[in-house]
Amino acid sequence: MSSLGASFRLARAGWVLVREGVVAALPGDQLTGLPKFGWQVAKLFTRRRARNSVRSDRLANAVARLGPSYVKLGQFLATRPDVVGDDIALDLALLQDSMATFPMSEAVEAIEGSLGRKVSDLYISIDAPIAAASIAQVHPAEVATPDGPRKVAVKVIRPGVRRRFFQDLESYFLAARLQERFVPSSRRLRPVEITETMAQTTKIEMDFRLEAAAYSELGENTRDDPGFRVPTVDWERTGRDVLTMEWIDGVKLNDIEGLRAAGFDLKAIAATLVQSFLRHTLRDGFFHADMHPGNMFVDAKGDIVAVDLGISGRLGKKEQRFLAEILYGFITRNYMRVAEVHFEAGYVPRHHNVAAFAQAIRAIGEPIHGQPAETISMAKLLTLLFEVTELFDMETRPELVLLQKTMVVVEGVARTLDPAFNMWKTAEPVVGNWIAGNLGPRGLLVDARDGVSALMSLVRQAPDFAARTERLSRQIDLMAENGLRFDAETAKAIGKAEARHTRSGRIALWVIALTLVFLAWQIV
Repeated sequence: MSSLGASFRLARAGWVLVREGVVAALPGDQLTGLPKFGWQVAKLFTRRRARNSVRSDRLANAVARLGPSYVKLGQFLATRPDVVGDDIALDLALLQDSMATFPMSEAVEAIEGSLGRKVSDLYISIDAPIAAASIAQVHPAEVATPDGPRKVAVKVIRPGVRRRFFQDLESYFLAARLQERFVPSSRRLRPVEITETMAQTTKIEMDFRLEAAAYSELGENTRDDPGFRVPTVDWERTGRDVLTMEWIDGVKLNDIEGLRAAGFDLKAIAATLVQSFLRHTLRDGFFHADMHPGNMFVDAKGDIVAVDLGISGRLGKKEQRFLAEILYGFITRNYMRVAEVHFEAGYVPRHHNVAAFAQAIRAIGEPIHGQPAETISMAKLLTLLFEVTELFDMETRPELVLLQKTMVVVEGVARTLDPAFNMWKTAEPVVGNWIAGNLGPRGLLVDARDGVSALMSLVRQAPDFAARTERLSRQIDLMAENGLRFDAETAKAIGKAEARHTRSGRIALWVIALTLVFLAWQIV
């Protein structure tokens, strides 16, 4: 029944995308054979009003009909232009995660169920919601403190959103498996693995304790940073389904006229925004990955305050060094070093020629040095870089794609604040300081210290390694003598799994086909 339900949900989603003109808006002229025939049929079934709308509006209408979990799917795919293409990713990024509010009684029930206390014991007062999205809505409230009442923001999960998401998730996995099976060219993108990543990301986003932890970590990292901060978390009133944090009074970064009226220096705010983001990525390896202007305020002190940390990104030490060196390499026009960094990081296979790769990098870097600095887009440069690296068999790196997407947004916000914004001049102090601190003498000392710590850890684990090696050696000897054998239960489980997979795939295909035939008949 689970496979059958997933099949019907997938068929319904496909039908909505067809009717709202999303499929017809795809570049079907580039297709051939059966896929092109399907695209032409989809154009016939597109609603008349949808034919005259732009693609982003078609996507928005389809998502509104499909529900909250498809909003999250769209937001996730917006971070993967390597999967859906730059144009579709941009359209998805424009989707408004804004939905109708749910009743106050359901919010109270969620708060009390999560925290195990009466709302009247937790808050002096809690008001009607002021905003609602696919996963949660936000209420203004007041809490008692030794210094008197304090205003807070209370984020409450939408009732039933987890159940709905996990139901729709089954259809996402079904679509991914069918895509891998019948569209061989898509296998390099690993659709099932991408769906697993989205499932994990959304699970994390629907546990507000983890978002609170992200606020706490980013708050500690930026405690002494100039001009940037995040709200403080009220841990006593935070649980899996509710997040209580400092109320932020300020002007949103997308309210340019409001910022001007308040007397803020827009050029200084743009510089602070970009330098803060680069510090988070290079220095801390942890960044806010949803920094659109609606998620950032400027408070009365002129500080940028970032909210909605449901999506965050991490870079390991290798990725931090990779990013810093390629940016600094482009700034200094050291293209050979940029190429070498790709090989040292293991991103480009060794069988390629470093000099040939450096030549490809030069083709990206040289044109930008003939332009005024304020017209050069760092985000566009990274996009071109990833396009070139694909020619040299560099595999998709999800953490770098998320970084690239966030940098596109951050740079775009900076340019709306300051149309003559010089990205490179603003970035150079942060990138240069990181290079000096991490790749100079001090960096060598840190690397040596880390190496010694790793060696000592290995020494401590040596007895355990020896015992494991001895057990493995005995097992290999037994397999050499008797062969590899499964016990009866294992063999039975493998048989059942294979049969279930084959059967569910057939059922899914038949249900989808019959549903589409039925819908077509209804229209005719």
